[in-house]
Amino acid sequence: MNVLVSGSTGLVGTALVPALMAGGHEVIRLVRAKSRTPSKEIIGWNPEAGYIDSAGLEGLDAIIHLAGEPIASGRWNSAKKARIRDSRVQGTRLLCEALAHASRRPSVLLCASAIGFYGDRGDEVLTEASAAGSGFLADVCREWEGATDLARQNGIRVVNLRFGVILSTAGGALAKMLTPFKMGVGGVIGSGRQYMSCISIDDCIGAIQHALAADQVSGPTNIVQPGPVTNHQFTKTLGKVLGRPTVFPMPAFAARLAFGEMADQLLLASARVEPQKLVASGYQFRHPDLETALGHVLGR
Repeated sequence: MNVLVSGSTGLVGTALVPALMAGGHEVIRLVRAKSRTPSKEIIGWNPEAGYIDSAGLEGLDAIIHLAGEPIASGRWNSAKKARIRDSRVQGTRLLCEALAHASRRPSVLLCASAIGFYGDRGDEVLTEASAAGSGFLADVCREWEGATDLARQNGIRVVNLRFGVILSTAGGALAKMLTPFKMGVGGVIGSGRQYMSCISIDDCIGAIQHALAADQVSGPTNIVQPGPVTNHQFTKTLGKVLGRPTVFPMPAFAARLAFGEMADQLLLASARVEPQKLVASGYQFRHPDLETALGHVLGR
């Protein structure tokens, strides 16, 4: 397949592109245009300026759209929140509008989203059928997924990839945790009762490839491993895998002082999410539980 990938230099994209190529796919990258000269491997766009090389979208077999402003870097002020929202909603809308006008459209669009869609839901078990939650990230995810409606209305199979916490040493939440945990000063965050829904980077890439090939998968799809755990369970499991103590908690007030609004939405919120669609469509998890996933990712 000829597969266009946006966000190819991010945490998921850098692992996904070589996996796609190893599977025999031809990968074209959607990148910010420094010029409007197309090439075989690159298609240019500039979401802020409303520009995309529409001609380059003709004849693609599939698109995997991962681009967006990093959420966990820097404090959330009004400008940062606007970039988080606009980079996802406006960028996705621009892409889908261009696809709607294409004469030879791709058969499938996989578009990133996040389990932030569900908001802070305590102990409630969440599946793809669960309603949206409240809060900034839930609002962003709802608009983000809504921006793909135009592609769906034009006959493209759309999969909204609701990513959970991706376990990787190359970036993301786990990479930020490793230094304090390796030093023996890691611990639970807040009450520790909030649920974390995780997935190893290998299973994340495997699930994307599965969704790409499985015609029965469409709409919102939770990209998490089965059996979400509480922050307390995650902390103890990470300490066990690393062979380090986990006795230094971060109280909720300290998290809010350090991270502001982001603490409530990313660190203290509870999302007990199950991968109902992946399981029902036959995806076989390489690392179906947290200890196995952490052991593999950390080489333990």
